[in-house]
Amino acid sequence: MSLFSVNAILIMATDDSSRILAKYYSAPHPPAGTTANSTNYPGANPYPNLKDQKAFEKGLLEKTSKQTSDIILYDNRVVVFKMESDVMLYVVGGAEENEILLFNVILALRDSLTILLKNSTDKRTIIENYDLVSLAMDEIVDDGIILETDPVIVASRVSRPPVQDITAVKGIDLSEQGLLNAWEFGKMKLSERLRQGL
Repeated sequence: MSLFSVNAILIMATDDSSRILAKYYSAPHPPAGTTANSTNYPGANPYPNLKDQKAFEKGLLEKTSKQTSDIILYDNRVVVFKMESDVMLYVVGGAEENEILLFNVILALRDSLTILLKNSTDKRTIIENYDLVSLAMDEIVDDGIILETDPVIVASRVSRPPVQDITAVKGIDLSEQGLLNAWEFGKMKLSERLRQGL
């Protein structure tokens, strides 16, 4: 088990076996003494190029389409997955990773998507809300490190503006009358300044 628990998060379509969203993670700094392009240390991306990723995803979808469990060992990786209407959600970790921890990540992803997409987690909705889905994945996992597994917190961080922006906009009246009042106030202050300066 390492700090870099997650190797990949995948969202794939079951109807045409296509990739909707995939994020492969690797540790930002390999341990000292490892060679360049090495993939045999904890947190390394086991599929560094697109060809390897596509082959892994194709085999994974074929293997999991017939499964009834939620956790499998595939290509010497622990894979937890959930099916939501016409998409499959996957979290991939190393063979030595804790399955319960990875399962909590997949549940956090599924539940936060359910909250953000208003109970409509399907291929079309995910593509239309790609930004929210990508941000939710980034809030849950960063560089393979699990940051948050509470779906309510993830959804609130993704869907609301920062607090400092809310307080700045709260007291402003943007109606027509409010804009006219602001114009009159500005005119009055400008005329006062001009009179004081002359």
